[in-house]
Amino acid sequence: MNKENIIISVVSLTIAILMASCVTPRRVNYLQDMTQGSQIQIENKFEAAIASYDELSITVSTSSSKKELAAPFNFSSGANSPSANNNSLYLVDVNGNIQMPILGNIHVAGLTRLQLQDTLTAMLKNGGYIDEPFVMVRFNNFKVFFLGGGKGKVLNIPNERCTFLEALAMLGSDVDLHTRRDHIAVMREINGKMVMRYLDPRSSDVFNDPFFMLQQNDFIIADTYNNGIVRNEFSYWLGIASVMMSAASLILSIAVLSKK
Repeated sequence: MNKENIIISVVSLTIAILMASCVTPRRVNYLQDMTQGSQIQIENKFEAAIASYDELSITVSTSSSKKELAAPFNFSSGANSPSANNNSLYLVDVNGNIQMPILGNIHVAGLTRLQLQDTLTAMLKNGGYIDEPFVMVRFNNFKVFFLGGGKGKVLNIPNERCTFLEALAMLGSDVDLHTRRDHIAVMREINGKMVMRYLDPRSSDVFNDPFFMLQQNDFIIADTYNNGIVRNEFSYWLGIASVMMSAASLILSIAVLSKK
């Protein structure tokens, strides 16, 4: 092989490596089919449903003068005195029930937070325990889990509503240029089975996917492009490309000098 062929081979291989590391906008840009003024009708309304093993924070209070009536319903888990912050923590058992003071066993699985508030309010009022009860129910363990790029992360959601796009925003650099946007999965437990769906945030169709609104304990699972150029190896290959370019430059210089 003559010098010119060696130079061409080295330069071609270098260009190929550099092109393999390039990521086009079509691969990574979000919501590519939306423009200014675009409107998407969101069909799926969502409120998180209570499930077994959820941890609920329940506060009972009253606007009446007899505030002591609410005290028996506000006990810290395992405590024998009213909670200092006026709420109680309840772990939903395997059968979807919680055990409340005085009210007893209550089936809560499948109810939304607001539905449980209405249910408890009616039980307190109709049972003659509190004339003007006020009940606040919050999820104490709304978490979403991320697995991707050989890493894992837990997202603590401060309220009971988190969309797929919001979770990606919270993940930040964990979803990098080499993450396959067309192959991001959401996995959740439905009726005792783990169900997985792939969502594509590059299209506005994602808004009406039934898994777009995340539920507590969902998993987001991301893949990287299977071309050997992933973030952890990029610096390595870039270093090799740099060495090869330097070698090509050196060979070219020697070839030019040898002809003089």
